[in-house]
Amino acid sequence: MVTFESIAAMRECVGDVLGTSAWHEVTQQRIDAFAAATDDFEDIHVDPERGRQAGLGGTIAHGLYTLSLGPKFLYEIYAMQGYSLALNYGYDKVRWLTPVPAGGRVRMTATLAGAKEIPGGTRFTLTQTFELEGAAKPACVADSVVAYFD
Repeated sequence: MVTFESIAAMRECVGDVLGTSAWHEVTQQRIDAFAAATDDFEDIHVDPERGRQAGLGGTIAHGLYTLSLGPKFLYEIYAMQGYSLALNYGYDKVRWLTPVPAGGRVRMTATLAGAKEIPGGTRFTLTQTFELEGAAKPACVADSVVAYFD
């Protein structure tokens, strides 16, 4: 895990790979819980037979479930000190490239892609690459944006 002592120290690392999280198993129970939390019961996520009929081999995780793992993984990859407030600023770009099957495992590599000074702080762009174990392409690649204020 990387620990930044200040916002200025993080700005110095633009372009660096910050690290890779541990593997996370995407179970059907977690997919079902996400479906219940979001009221998104699309059958390819909750009905294994429908997932097989669709050519997916069974159920797959919601794309937004995969993306929602980003904060969990970032907590494993880096820690920030020396700020007064942190805000999730959003996403500049998100692409889902490979479906994540129930029982699959994902992990994320974070690259500090950019930094822009804003009034009172800095807005950082982190490229989050979600790897699916055994897959040739990532499950998801997203440019997340977080703002830290002095």
